[in-house]
Amino acid sequence: MAQQHLDPTDPTAGAVTGDALARYLRAQATEFLRALRLHRETGGTAGAPARGYPGAGNDGAEESVDAARALRRSARRISGSLHTFRPLLDAGWSEEMRPELAWLSGTLGLEHAYEARLERLLLALHRLSGATAVSVRTVDALVAGRASPGGRPAGATATRERGSLTVGAAKAGALLERQLTLARTRAHSTALQALGSSRFHAVADKVALLASEVPLTPAAPATGLTALAGAAGERLTDAVTALPLVTAGHPYNAEALVHGLSADPSPHPQDGPWHQVRLLLRLYRYAREVLYGGDAPLDVRLLTAGQALNRHRDASEAAAAAAQAARTPRITPATAYALGVLHADQRHEVEAARFAFQQAWQTQTVDAP
Repeated sequence: MAQQHLDPTDPTAGAVTGDALARYLRAQATEFLRALRLHRETGGTAGAPARGYPGAGNDGAEESVDAARALRRSARRISGSLHTFRPLLDAGWSEEMRPELAWLSGTLGLEHAYEARLERLLLALHRLSGATAVSVRTVDALVAGRASPGGRPAGATATRERGSLTVGAAKAGALLERQLTLARTRAHSTALQALGSSRFHAVADKVALLASEVPLTPAAPATGLTALAGAAGERLTDAVTALPLVTAGHPYNAEALVHGLSADPSPHPQDGPWHQVRLLLRLYRYAREVLYGGDAPLDVRLLTAGQALNRHRDASEAAAAAAQAARTPRITPATAYALGVLHADQRHEVEAARFAFQQAWQTQTVDAP
């Protein structure tokens, strides 16, 4: 791909200076404080149940979730901008601020990640087994052969293989639900503790100061941001160039499947470079936001590539969760079989996302008005 596709230099961005960075950071800090106020008003820091938990009020829970999402969004953008434009900012302040914002964003995102992962895996199980949603209460009856999702004797109308998968899927779904719901509950508690901690209050105080004063270096106002944003684009281009895009054109990746079902719980090394590209693409998008302010043109190519990388991340993490569940001691062969099929399905989704990214990346850039 030609470098000019990632070069933000144009008549509207060429004269951008450190003042634009200051305006952007102040705006994001203001959004952060607004979201924090909303989160507190909805009881988010006082132990309010998360969405979907018993006793959670729908309106208050939804507002709390939206506020937490806005907090993450602003924290990511501030942290990303501090990374990309660090030569224009006070080094000590920037290096102290960035990891704290990354900690906050990661902590607040865990609960949603577990919720989305469970939903993705259960939907995949239902699709693969040909069954509708099965409640946990019917699992024992399914295994004992007393019932099926449609109310008929197990295996009465399905092939033996599909029947085994259906029974195994019910048990696998129950296992995943227990594991990921527990993880989600812990993540919710951790987020509440984090938002009430002295560490978070120190971050919030620094963001409040940022909303009024940005510690630019003395040379920053006379230094254009375009070169730094262009460097972010070059890092993204180099990382994409290093990806095995030829491998991504094949629908079956046996190496990744074998690794995922082995005794090694570590992520497959193939996934790391793709996650890094996703991070670099996000940093480049934030750099464009700084350059253009609220008038950044929509780059359809970057948007489509980013969506493919998000699907890649979701599928790879879901596959890892299925593999982890398959390592649970003393599960039945039918459960292990269903989890293996589920893992393979999600790894195929990983390959499909890689192929979609390749197709998007090789498409000519189109800036929507």
